[in-house]
Amino acid sequence: MALDLLFHGAAGCVTGSCAELGGPGFRVLVDCGMFQGSKTLKALNYQPFPFDPGKIDAVLLTHAHIDHSGLLPKLMKAGFSGPIYATAGTRDLCRIMLADAGGIQESEVRHLNRRNQRRGREMVEPIYTEADARRVMDQFVKVKLGEPIQVLPGLEAVWWEAGHILGGASVEVRAESGEGPTRLLFSGDLGPGGRDYMPDPEGPSGVDHLILESTYGDRARERVTPEARRALLARELIAAHAAGGPLLIPAFAVERSQELLADIMTIMDDGQAPEADIFLDSPMATEVTEVFRERGWNRATGVNPFTSLHGAGRLKFTPDPSDSDRLEQLRGWHVIMAASGMCDAGRVRRHLKRLLWNREATVLITGYQAVGTLGRLLVDGARRVRIQGEEFRVRARIRSIEVYSGHADATGLVEWARAREPVRGSIFLDHGEPPALEALAVRLTEAGTPRERVIIPQVDQAYRLTPAGAEAEPAPPPRIAPGLAAAPDWHNARAQMILDLNERLEGMSPEARESLIRRIGELVAGAEET
Repeated sequence: MALDLLFHGAAGCVTGSCAELGGPGFRVLVDCGMFQGSKTLKALNYQPFPFDPGKIDAVLLTHAHIDHSGLLPKLMKAGFSGPIYATAGTRDLCRIMLADAGGIQESEVRHLNRRNQRRGREMVEPIYTEADARRVMDQFVKVKLGEPIQVLPGLEAVWWEAGHILGGASVEVRAESGEGPTRLLFSGDLGPGGRDYMPDPEGPSGVDHLILESTYGDRARERVTPEARRALLARELIAAHAAGGPLLIPAFAVERSQELLADIMTIMDDGQAPEADIFLDSPMATEVTEVFRERGWNRATGVNPFTSLHGAGRLKFTPDPSDSDRLEQLRGWHVIMAASGMCDAGRVRRHLKRLLWNREATVLITGYQAVGTLGRLLVDGARRVRIQGEEFRVRARIRSIEVYSGHADATGLVEWARAREPVRGSIFLDHGEPPALEALAVRLTEAGTPRERVIIPQVDQAYRLTPAGAEAEPAPPPRIAPGLAAAPDWHNARAQMILDLNERLEGMSPEARESLIRRIGELVAGAEET
């Protein structure tokens, strides 16, 4: 019996990482992440798994980000009872992040059900609750980097430093099959290297198959020193101060928030930018900061740069909603950092509602923005947006810097992949949008990998593996069409249409407005009939 590899997420898109590996007597998952982005893509989180969770023997977890770990409680609820192998840092972060995700789902479902009740629609249930998230932590088993783990008879795994976030790792799997031993390496998310906050990514060489993330496969960034990175951020702080209003940073609660806080405090302490109160308006980021203060040692430097992050002085935490509400009373220069980093959930939405229209305010985007998210719309230059059904004109300064990306760029991805040579079989490219996937395939080919050995899977696609190659297997229809996995959907189109319609109506005479609305009504009626 040969090995089979199925891609249930992060295929043709950046989120929902979940690969299923099967062989003689075992079936394991590498990651079990939540889909993020368009509503069509996020709807997959509510559907049944495309496999039987009760037949999964174990989960090999690369890191704690929700798009890699976020459906573990749902997996448990659906019948999975096996171990979840992860590093200590990943386990500690998942304890916070999964409980937070469950609490958010409960809160948003309560809000949605109130609306559904008024509209006469059916009630909905959260994917999982905070209690479910806490219960799944009992299944975590701690692993150490570089130490082989006997997952099952005939299946061994080793975790390697990925340089992405605290606890993040690439996972090497050594599997026995009827065709001999096979070594696979799942990159997980790879860091850019050269950071003072994280070690450089590592990994073994001479694997049979490589599963490689491709988030920035179409982009090469200028490599900057920590000093140059802080200088870039200092310029943004100075410009935001000159604009006369607050600086809002939508930030991911894990890693990005802590790195930004450490740099902002260093910049202000050194007099490189005007001093300000800094508000970390994210309970989860506050809890995560404590984990970083305890475990944030960089093995490469022997230093923990996060020890200075505490609640004294200019850095202030807002654990309670009432603390967050009081931020609305502030005027003038201050800094607010709030999750989520893609602007589509959490407290940051409330801040965007009150600041986007303000010409004196600045919104600084510091991380990857998936297609269909509010953050992506802002980065792409939208002048009007809808947030929770309300329309807002964008007058604030929208800025974006990439020097805080936790992902390797195209050059770094190719260099890391080349260091894993010889790769005797195939290189599978996942965790990327189509332009990035195609561009990275070209770069790998130019670096010497035959193009036929570079495979770009789609959601739910399956492959039969041998040590020397991979062959696509027949598979059921995918849960989402390939073109929709990383594209704006009809929800995005509807929101844009409403924005365009309102803007058009504002400039019309009353007679023209009535005529246009009548014609739209006729089109809608005709569509219902057909």
